[in-house]
Amino acid sequence: MEIVLTETPADAAERVATEILTALAKKPSLVLGLATGSTPIQVYERLREARQSGEADFSQVRTFNLDEYLDLPPDHPQSYRTFMRDHLFAGLGIPPEQIHFPPSEGSQLVQRCGDYEDAIVAAGGIDIQLLGMGRNGHVGFNEPTSSIRSRTRLKTLTQRTLDDNARFYADGEAQPTLASTMGIGTILDARRILLQAYGVKKANAVRACVEGPVSSFFPASALQLHANTTCYFDPEAAQFLAMTDYYRETRKNKEALAAAGRM
Repeated sequence: MEIVLTETPADAAERVATEILTALAKKPSLVLGLATGSTPIQVYERLREARQSGEADFSQVRTFNLDEYLDLPPDHPQSYRTFMRDHLFAGLGIPPEQIHFPPSEGSQLVQRCGDYEDAIVAAGGIDIQLLGMGRNGHVGFNEPTSSIRSRTRLKTLTQRTLDDNARFYADGEAQPTLASTMGIGTILDARRILLQAYGVKKANAVRACVEGPVSSFFPASALQLHANTTCYFDPEAAQFLAMTDYYRETRKNKEALAAAGRM
């Protein structure tokens, strides 16, 4: 796990977007694992700009989203399909048949979760997985106590997650309590993982993710087991980390080695 401390979320978003665009230039049929929420929005804006300017062509890209609420129709304002359409897909030109979400409506959901896993494998696996992180350490909707080897499945949301998301719903509006999500094991199968976390509200979660023990009670800590993960934190999110000087020195040395052609 590599830790990159950036001055602002915008700086981190530019780095993340640049890595995706560089990978896309090398592999036009890139397979992306995508996240929702406020954290990746600036990355998505940069990708849309790249497509609109002719810098990048996403027509062969295949995408797999992390999660979706159960029983929200695709056009519901709070569905993740609506979020992704509005913030990314509408401006990227990816054919609809190359865009995938875990099953969230209808019957045989457990079987279809398995089909989702099969579709990822059939696509050749996820090349780059984008992640955010909840205050309780969830990635996707893998809530505390999620198995580190878990696969795409249905999950009950914790009260902390429901409270954090309640602001998106009107008073008295029914809020989903169930979701389908990639598992932690599914996420760890990605070749490359890019995690972003910003703001003081994520500071405790960042410390537990990076410097705490690997534990199913804090799902994001499982990223310590992945050999090719980079985490981007702003100063507020990183404020409780004990080894910030070391992380900065490590990054400085890596950049120097790369500049000298030694990596």
